[in-house]
Amino acid sequence: MIRFLLALLLALAAGCATRLDVQGHRGARGLLPENTLPAFERAIDLGVTTVELDVAVTRDGVVVISHDAALNPDITRGPDGSFLAARGPAIHSLAYEELLQYDVGRLNPGSAYGKPFTEQRAIDGTRIPRLAELFELARRKGADRLRFNIEIKSDPTRPELSLAPEPFARAVIDEVRRARVQRRVTIQSFDWRPLAVVQREAPEIETAYLTVQARGFDTICAGASAGDANARAADCAPTPWTAGFRLADHGSVPRMVRAAGGRIWSPRYQDVDEAILRDAHAAGVRVVVWTVNEPEVIAKMLELGVDGIISDRPDIVMRLARDRASR
Repeated sequence: MIRFLLALLLALAAGCATRLDVQGHRGARGLLPENTLPAFERAIDLGVTTVELDVAVTRDGVVVISHDAALNPDITRGPDGSFLAARGPAIHSLAYEELLQYDVGRLNPGSAYGKPFTEQRAIDGTRIPRLAELFELARRKGADRLRFNIEIKSDPTRPELSLAPEPFARAVIDEVRRARVQRRVTIQSFDWRPLAVVQREAPEIETAYLTVQARGFDTICAGASAGDANARAADCAPTPWTAGFRLADHGSVPRMVRAAGGRIWSPRYQDVDEAILRDAHAAGVRVVVWTVNEPEVIAKMLELGVDGIISDRPDIVMRLARDRASR
């Protein structure tokens, strides 16, 4: 009954009959170690619509949950109990049993990475989980409506760090089908190539197109206009991230997404305003923004009317959505 009422309040907060999609980023990174089973369990207990996560594939073909293609020293301790002194080996180069030697249950206190997460509780001894373990966790908890937003971490500029797009996408598809959760899964990526594989070979699985247009990293626009979300389409040189789709050919990022076959666009929240949101909805594209943690920014996104919010603090998103619904 409590979860039903919460879902109703979130629907009202979205201002329409459709629920606001509240996604726990890497489980609930602001509360527990990212992309771990405890973080996902906490997100489930909070009542999120969706858990967001990232995947990699080990040398022996196991799909595991990790944001980084190579072991991150900000969150990873080796067999000796010490934090890695530098970025570790690529997950793709390790067998699953080798990966289990590493502890990801605590933030490195000497790193700037963890400073925003002052409320994150450490759980020493936590290992990088298999994707199958997350599906099993949701089954055990009876979370039969929970959705999974799975990011394929491939990089067209660093192909050596992961499987190629086609086998990577197929490995994830196989895992999803094995768990029989196809209808509750979205596969997302900044690299649009594996999304084309999903749409061709597993049309029952939803896809979401991640983008960022920031100084230093722009997946849409290369050249002099890189980093400017308001750049003229004609001034944007193509990037390797969008599988050959060009802003100049479609006029806006949501229309690129639609042309690629997508119905969900997941941009950095700073790249969204009222005009682009209106354009996305006119094109039949839902907008799920990332990563929104500050209460004032969450409130702004709710006011804009985005379709979903990915957050390290889904508890705050849900509280503000309830407050908005009760006004």
